[in-house]
Amino acid sequence: MNLILAPMEGLLDAPMRNLLGRIGGYDYAISEFIRVTEQRLPRRTLLRLCPELNQHNHTQSGLPVWPQLLGSQPETMAATAQQLVELGAMGIDLNFGCPSNAVNRKSGGAILLREPERVYQIIKAVRDAVPVNTPVSAKIRLGYEDTHQAIDNAQAVDSAGANRITVHARTKQDGYHAPARWEWLATLREKIHIPLIANGDICSVDDYWRCREISGCDDVMIGRAAVGCPDLALQIRHSQLKKEYQPLTWPEVFNLWQQMGISLQDQMLDRHIASRSKQWLVMLRPYYTEASTLFEQIRPLRLFSEIQSLLAQTNGTHRHQQTILATISYRTSEP
Repeated sequence: MNLILAPMEGLLDAPMRNLLGRIGGYDYAISEFIRVTEQRLPRRTLLRLCPELNQHNHTQSGLPVWPQLLGSQPETMAATAQQLVELGAMGIDLNFGCPSNAVNRKSGGAILLREPERVYQIIKAVRDAVPVNTPVSAKIRLGYEDTHQAIDNAQAVDSAGANRITVHARTKQDGYHAPARWEWLATLREKIHIPLIANGDICSVDDYWRCREISGCDDVMIGRAAVGCPDLALQIRHSQLKKEYQPLTWPEVFNLWQQMGISLQDQMLDRHIASRSKQWLVMLRPYYTEASTLFEQIRPLRLFSEIQSLLAQTNGTHRHQQTILATISYRTSEP
């Protein structure tokens, strides 16, 4: 019953993977996609895009990470996968699910689901290029415009030699808006011979159990909800064990949010940290009403230093929350 942290461009990056790994509950994570075009990427680029390769494929908090590749050329995808293995990658994931129009226009991501044979060729090339003991996985959606090729694509992944498949239970056209169709995952499971990982609309403990019941999948991948509810994986783990668990409170989450911004000061420009901080608050709003209030307070501010100054001026509302991450580590340990 694996819980996997999903790849999400610009959202579940290395700092967020490290933070969620520290909170706990996930078995492993998939990196943001590494875009592969006509040429094999330099070693330094791969290490920059998946920094966990510098740390024996783990975040600083110890969460295993697989690099993900996105591209449409079997030869360069295979060569890049081989290079990643040489750098120590413990597994390779392939992206056929990205719904971004910018990515799809360049023959990457979900648009490849229009061509199951091409999906097969890319996976087969990667599978043949890396050692047998290096697992290869692929992430797809139910299709591009509709679901009429869903089975063909799942079978292409299977027959190409992938070790597992993740299916986001929506089409590209569905985006992230239409409800996930978990019943389709049960249909696909019957047509393939490799493990299927369920993905899409798993936003709570109840969603987790309903998805597993409807899809029949043991393994689940969580994306946006992992950011909105930072301890969702721990909530699920305690539920699996039938143990009580008190979810993180807003003061604790606020502390994580602020410490994330501070930790990025030597990695990003001030204005980028501000944008990142606002983005996270938007994701937190469905779970914490206080996040909406804080977002409105900092919305006009362009720099993280301005955000810090505003918080310092508040009349004690936030000051008692400004403790280091270690002070709540006792709350975020494995069950």
